[in-house]
Amino acid sequence: MKPTFAISCVLLGTLMASPVVVFSQDSDADRSHPGVFVKDSAITAAIKTKLAAEHLTSLGRIHVDTDKDGVVWLTGSARSQQAADKAASIARDTDHVRAVHSDIKIRQDD
Repeated sequence: MKPTFAISCVLLGTLMASPVVVFSQDSDADRSHPGVFVKDSAITAAIKTKLAAEHLTSLGRIHVDTDKDGVVWLTGSARSQQAADKAASIARDTDHVRAVHSDIKIRQDD
């Protein structure tokens, strides 16, 4: 009788765990899921840290956002095209970044 009970428990446990596994596989598609948000935030924070380490005054006006696919969006303004290019280069060289879209405006009067 004990082997039947053990087999029943394993079978029941397997059937009940399947929906949890299926649900967890879809969690990356939902940006509100904490794991996805943390991953995006970690990429954004790494880029912002690298930008701050460069000590270029115009890099402080550049905003960084990362989507769920690892695509980085740079917006804001820079004092020169060199500074804008440097920001894009830093973002591209950051781990887990798949693409960089730069919409940085050049404003020398800032």
